[in-house]
Amino acid sequence: MYSASPYEEAAFEPSPGMLTTSSDNSSHLLSSTETDMSQYPPGYAMGEACSVTYMPEQSSYPSLFRSDAELPPFFVPYRWWEDEATTVLWAFDVQEIKRVIRYGLFRDPNLPRTSLQSRNATTIDTFLLSLLEPHERFLLANLSHIQKVEEIVRRSTISSPPSVPWGWLPSQKDRDLDPRTLARDIDAESHLHFKRISFEELVRYSLGYPAASVEWFLQQHTAFYIHVLNYLNAFPEEAARYTEVERHLRGRSPFAHRALVQCLLTMQSQTGLDVPLVSSQTLAFEFIAGPIQGLFQDSPPSLTSILKVLSVLGVRFQQSYVHAREMNWVQPFNTSVFFLDDLLASTSAVDFARTLTNIDEGQFSKLTPSSVAEESPLAMRLIEEWELLSTAAWECCSALPDLVPYLQECAEALLGTRNYHSFTAVLNGLQKYSITALTITNTNSATSTVSLNPVLPPNLVYLLNPLRNYAAYRRRFQEFPGIPFLFPHLREIKQRGEPALRQFFNNLQIRTR
Repeated sequence: MYSASPYEEAAFEPSPGMLTTSSDNSSHLLSSTETDMSQYPPGYAMGEACSVTYMPEQSSYPSLFRSDAELPPFFVPYRWWEDEATTVLWAFDVQEIKRVIRYGLFRDPNLPRTSLQSRNATTIDTFLLSLLEPHERFLLANLSHIQKVEEIVRRSTISSPPSVPWGWLPSQKDRDLDPRTLARDIDAESHLHFKRISFEELVRYSLGYPAASVEWFLQQHTAFYIHVLNYLNAFPEEAARYTEVERHLRGRSPFAHRALVQCLLTMQSQTGLDVPLVSSQTLAFEFIAGPIQGLFQDSPPSLTSILKVLSVLGVRFQQSYVHAREMNWVQPFNTSVFFLDDLLASTSAVDFARTLTNIDEGQFSKLTPSSVAEESPLAMRLIEEWELLSTAAWECCSALPDLVPYLQECAEALLGTRNYHSFTAVLNGLQKYSITALTITNTNSATSTVSLNPVLPPNLVYLLNPLRNYAAYRRRFQEFPGIPFLFPHLREIKQRGEPALRQFFNNLQIRTR
């Protein structure tokens, strides 16, 4: 639904004009004919900019981007979440209040402050105490009511990193770099600036609220345009090479690509360069804004539930974009949270374990001896599902630590039903979270101790011990057959062959038939 149209390669048409060299060292002549601008959407903001003639003493430039022009259309007849935000701020669940303040999905930025200031002193003390570390609690007595409210708001708000200006600059020292490398470096700079926009700010922006970090991000791509424009006016012979850079930027940062295209268009009158542009109707922020908007259009109107979903998606956002080596500017952000949906819909940990087991029984019933022996796509898909389930459990723990006891209880229930597939996946997710939430204790000036968060049930963790191909787990599976943790069995079947395969299916059938 939110997939962007793929960029199409555009070829240089031979015509009188400037000579340039492509990446395969073949020559192309660039014509001086005018480029048809009718193919560009309003968000390109090119019409005004193209009429500007560069002047060395120029002190102002048209902005290339409008933040509202980069979003898909979003209309809801009633912004129900704004009224619900007020309701939550007058309730007593401090974690829900924190999430409401953190995402700020309301028009009045002072709403949390004015609401909390109207609460009684005992309630505010209780809220603030839940946010303080034990060694900070002495501060409570020294704060006034208003100061306590300010402290609650401060501790519930995500602080944005300081704004930094565009750092990649065109340079003669890079004239020996090939255009593909330059495009990759420009894309990396654009990615760096994108990572400085918090997920919470992107959510607000997607729903039409002001977002200063998004405005700054767009402004820096106009700065990139000005840097390159100044450079090409100083070294017009480089224009042909940057035309090649433009080709390699297609499919990378749409913001940097658009800025470079605009720069080359501005240079046309001086160089006679005809830029072979790529028609694109893609809204540059659609890949992230579209899926977020869908949550508010498709989900039941419950702000507390959506904020839990967004908290989990915030962890996923970090993994997908902040910790990624390269940015995917086209693929829509994955907002599917089936694990969390089932968890929140369950009536108990046992009920949730039953839901997972029903799903697993359906999947494992499709296995055949040949599909396991040959490590077929079905078997590999089950391995992948295990990893996705483990990651989903880790995401939930990282975003919503109050769910950890629920997942611990769920792991116990899964072991009781002999569903080792989901049991080990959930346990592995808890193990990852125990590392994510580790603490460091300084024992003296020279050394320190790292302590994992003790969230793994001590009576169960031995089943995750990988020693001798998970020997402890395999012994239990042989004694109490069920839905298997597949990976150790695939390894054993590869080592021992037919006897291990036959034993595996004998135990598997006990649970699934």
